[in-house]
Amino acid sequence: QVQLVESGGGLVQAGGSLRLSCAASGRTFSSYAMGWFRQAPGKEREFVAAISWGAGSTYYSDSVKGRFTMSRDNAKNTVYLQMNSLKPEDTAVYYCAAQWSGTPELTWEYDYWGQGTQVTVSS
Repeated sequence: QVQLVESGGGLVQAGGSLRLSCAASGRTFSSYAMGWFRQAPGKEREFVAAISWGAGSTYYSDSVKGRFTMSRDNAKNTVYLQMNSLKPEDTAVYYCAAQWSGTPELTWEYDYWGQGTQVTVSS
């Protein structure tokens, strides 16, 4: 069992930065790949970024590539999403998720989800 709690969301102006954190409970955290997803009002949840269990591989959606960076600290059971050059279209609830195995971009292949944190980017 893995429990996930996101933090770090908020209101920021376009061009600004935020860093999201996702704290995990459970001794097996380091065995899971982790992902960040987001969901805007009226839209489906979409993939943002993912990182392998050992942080050797990272994946990003085209919409955030070059602006967002995902990292993890297995000693602290935490993953991060550094978001730079934010745009109004980045406004959404951001969720972190844990995946035992599967394709990083696929929502339905994740096993555990956090409650989400709101990110709002004003123009």
